[in-house]
Amino acid sequence: MSSFTRSLLPISPRQALFFCLLLATFELLTYVGSDIVMPAMLYVVADLNAPVSHVPIALNAYLLGGVAFQWLIGPLSDRFGRRPLLLIGAILFAVACLITPLVGGIYIFNVLRFIQGIALGFVVVVSYPALQESFQETDAVRLMALLANIALLSPLLGPLLGSMLLEVFSWRTLFFGVGLCGILVLIGLWFFMPETIGVTRKDGSRLEPAPLNLASILASYRELLGNARFMQGSFALGLISIPLIGWIGLAPLLLMNNLGLSSIAYGLWQLPIFGGLIAGNLALNYLVARFELDALIRLSLWPIFGGLLFMLATTLVTEHLSALVLGLTIYAFGMGICNATLYRQTLFASESGKGTVAAMLGMISVATIGLGSSALAVLGAGTSLTAFAIAASIGAGLALWPLWCLLKRPPMTAAVTV
Repeated sequence: MSSFTRSLLPISPRQALFFCLLLATFELLTYVGSDIVMPAMLYVVADLNAPVSHVPIALNAYLLGGVAFQWLIGPLSDRFGRRPLLLIGAILFAVACLITPLVGGIYIFNVLRFIQGIALGFVVVVSYPALQESFQETDAVRLMALLANIALLSPLLGPLLGSMLLEVFSWRTLFFGVGLCGILVLIGLWFFMPETIGVTRKDGSRLEPAPLNLASILASYRELLGNARFMQGSFALGLISIPLIGWIGLAPLLLMNNLGLSSIAYGLWQLPIFGGLIAGNLALNYLVARFELDALIRLSLWPIFGGLLFMLATTLVTEHLSALVLGLTIYAFGMGICNATLYRQTLFASESGKGTVAAMLGMISVATIGLGSSALAVLGAGTSLTAFAIAASIGAGLALWPLWCLLKRPPMTAAVTV
């Protein structure tokens, strides 16, 4: 509770608490819109008379939707505030989910997945900066980690819950339920989300609305493209996430289609991986007060790349699912420490408006993830456990270069203070 009482905004601890929980719930829903449906994708393509190749395509459409309009959402939130933009994102997500049960073709389904994915852009570009602007650095990183654990209930329990619900309900009913939950979150945000732009904070500082014109937007994006630290962090965030997102997209093919596992077994095999991610976030909550952020990133790389090397070596030798999952679990633990820390460092690598910075960060990282996941599918990573282990390890291995360039630079000081 102490983090909420130290909010920089002139709001009560109760409102700060509900604000944070609602941000986490909205993020959770944007992931639920993917994860709870993944076990149903084989039913979706069968119901819509589509080939199984559309299983990863639907996930990539969702990810690309998250990228498509971040360039515009960020500057709009810098100009008009975080609150109205996030409310728009919540409305868009809820409506798209409520329409999905009515579709009769796979292409319209993928278009709606793209529209639902746009809400992911609002999470990245609006809610993350709003949280960072509301709390001091240590509290912001700690809250990002703790709230990520709530959001991670989706990939942890979503596949299992989706598998269980599919025993009773159709995939169309699942989307309808997610849409109704989106309406409830929208109502909560309306009542509890404060504004961070144009508000005088407790320390007397004030984030002024940024001018909105094409020239200033392009100038900000040009500055970011020339900011080496920002670019390195953005690409590293995307590349290092490829094994995890690739697993989410290809696991139905690997486990259910190729290995013949039931939907329940598919869900159970997700538990250790996303449990490792949650454990990493809990470890970050303890470590963030004891280490500088750059030191935390260096520390996280040991389990990340150690886990991937273990996964690659043992899967090549045994070709057993447990070897792959154990390696991914170790990797996920490192990701739990790395993700919020690297995001914070990258977001504050520039003094531009944080909505614009978060937009460019999100576009680069999510596009990298989407292209990487698509590459995994094209290269046949969904055909066997060995193919996945090789392709996923190569994808994440590409992050070593931007991470090395980022971490060899002197640690930032003044730039990370809110």
